[in-house]
Amino acid sequence: MVNKVRLIKLTRKLIQINSENPPGDESVLANFVQGYLKGLGLRAKIYEFKRNRSNVLAYLERPGNRRQLLITPHLDTVCAGENWRFNPFAAKIAGNRIYGLGATDCKANLAVALEAINSLVEDKKCLDYNLVLAATADEECGSGLGLIPLLDKKILKPDAALVLDADDFEIIVAQKGLMHLKIRIEGKRAHGAYPYLGVNAIDIALDVIKDIKNHKFHYSKNKYLKAPTLNVGTIHGGDKVNIVADRCEFELDFRFLPGTKPEEILDVLKKILHKRAKKYKIEESSIQQTYSISERHPLVSVLKEAMRDFGVRPHLTGSEGATVITFFQHKNIPAIASGFGCFGCAHISDEYVKIDNLYKGAKVLDRFLANYKF
Repeated sequence: MVNKVRLIKLTRKLIQINSENPPGDESVLANFVQGYLKGLGLRAKIYEFKRNRSNVLAYLERPGNRRQLLITPHLDTVCAGENWRFNPFAAKIAGNRIYGLGATDCKANLAVALEAINSLVEDKKCLDYNLVLAATADEECGSGLGLIPLLDKKILKPDAALVLDADDFEIIVAQKGLMHLKIRIEGKRAHGAYPYLGVNAIDIALDVIKDIKNHKFHYSKNKYLKAPTLNVGTIHGGDKVNIVADRCEFELDFRFLPGTKPEEILDVLKKILHKRAKKYKIEESSIQQTYSISERHPLVSVLKEAMRDFGVRPHLTGSEGATVITFFQHKNIPAIASGFGCFGCAHISDEYVKIDNLYKGAKVLDRFLANYKF
């Protein structure tokens, strides 16, 4: 069964091991996790796609099981930064909280996963599938040295996945799509005293941005997600105040709902640009598709039931930002995200996790893993 004292001690130990990214070095933490899991009798191996950027994969297997369920928290944290009242690596306990870098994002979830596995081993639970834990590197900087190559190289081939990287027992069943675009508009250089002799690329860019913001994109509402958004993230243009700007470059961040295709947004943008600019270029720097999963999928229904068993009201929701769920979608692997951190605590000074969340989260995850069936 889940041991609260052991869980608190484990959480503090994980926080005390620095895994900031950047600079990026998960090796010490990965070695600790590998040793912990080997001590429980699991087969555990470290994979690296760059020196010291370590991923831990561990397997709780039973002969005859063919299906795999993956649970995956990440090892890295953001940089500590400044303005901490508590030492970010001391893992100080104050009241019902443990303070420290990564307490919520994502070492609480890592600790819960390890404690749940410990509980399953101690209780000699026989699962109807093979359980795989992937504690991954580089999540905070895009997962290019972690989950992405593990999936692309087919080192991970689960039949379903639970991403442990969320807060307050939420269950993420939908996610907005993401498209990052860089637009470069070219004009004609001229003396600032004679602007009519040139074509000001900054003026054109401002008109284009205004047209895009005023355009009414058609979309289907989603009960888990807010309306689509557009953000102008950067804008640069011109050389000098007394020169007509012959170039302007700006970046757009589109977040769109299930049912909308990136191509539809691009078509609208091209029409606006064609109307306003004689010469332009569009560069796609990042595209992630939308994601959604049925509420009736076992990942959702079994997790909801496990939460109710321990007095937690399940909260189905969507993610406005990009998460690793879409990496599973590319491989046709059903996935959801959940977790036990504290809302609003990720990436802040004096980050913390509630001990109650840890203890109840470990019991929920233990019950979910014991009851899950494909």
